[in-house]
Amino acid sequence: MPEKMNKNVLWMSGMLALSLLTACGGGAGNQPASAGHEANGHPAGAAKPAGGHEAEAKDQHADGYETTGHEIDERGIGGHGTSGHETDGHGTSGHGTRNSHGDHDGQGSHGGHGADGQAEAERLKASFSFAPGSAKAGESVKLTVQIADSEGKPVSDFEVNHEKLLHLIIVSRDLSFFKHIHPEYEGNGQFAIDTSFPAGGDYNIFADFVPKGGTAATLSEWVKVEGEAGQQAVVQADRTLVQVTAGKEVELTLSGAKAGEEVTLTFDIRDAQSKEGIANLEPYLGAVGHVVILSADAKQYLHVHPTDERATGPKAQFATVFPKSGVYKMWGQFQHNGQLFTVPFAVEVK
Repeated sequence: MPEKMNKNVLWMSGMLALSLLTACGGGAGNQPASAGHEANGHPAGAAKPAGGHEAEAKDQHADGYETTGHEIDERGIGGHGTSGHETDGHGTSGHGTRNSHGDHDGQGSHGGHGADGQAEAERLKASFSFAPGSAKAGESVKLTVQIADSEGKPVSDFEVNHEKLLHLIIVSRDLSFFKHIHPEYEGNGQFAIDTSFPAGGDYNIFADFVPKGGTAATLSEWVKVEGEAGQQAVVQADRTLVQVTAGKEVELTLSGAKAGEEVTLTFDIRDAQSKEGIANLEPYLGAVGHVVILSADAKQYLHVHPTDERATGPKAQFATVFPKSGVYKMWGQFQHNGQLFTVPFAVEVK
């Protein structure tokens, strides 16, 4: 009898052990399907959402959209360029950090600096000053630009960029006034030029340059000019993209007008009287032309060069990307028979 009871006990113990193994899913190596959800939040073997696509989108964005130009905030701090001065909206300045523009690779590039330009922005600053201390409308004044690093030490070496060490762009608050000039280098990071302003008010000055061994950068600042202010106009898109200036009829066409997408700008330059295309445009700063683009609020700045710098007309093409929707004003600059002419257009980007 005791022997029979022992056999029953052994049999029941074996059955109990088998039941426990079954309940646990057969041991290691046979985890249930729900384990995949606990590990990564998605079913095991399912395609990975978002993560891979976001990484691609950011890489593409860094190489394209953001680097085409830069965004400028109220202090003169912008996207992927360098520094300027902090302003209070009235031209009063302090130091701030600023932006950059499109990259110039000698092939008419319209792209920009990406991470390199952003790093450049963080290590540079600029100051803009007038002698004897202020600028007055209608009077010649000496404008000085000082380029320094983040510690205030002068940046003394610069690369020649489209035949110049420094390009200076000046626009009025309503973008009705535009000037592109080239200060002389005086050494020790300082540039200077005599210039004038047509009316009192606020003007935005953009200093466009390439530090030795660095990437292209643009520093900007709002400055105040004394004198009677001119009548301000709201920047609106042109109804027709045909302008006549300096005896030239210039028609602009865009391959598209959507923010974040590459667009080709085509300037068709004709004689205003005969309507014949002008095929003997002369190089201006080493290229068939240059185009500067600003958003209506002057917070988006693009400086683009032609896709074919050796073109001679009648068509000159430029490629860029408008970073945001809104109204943009652009100035195309070309040279013919020794005369430089500037043609403005305003377009709306969706």
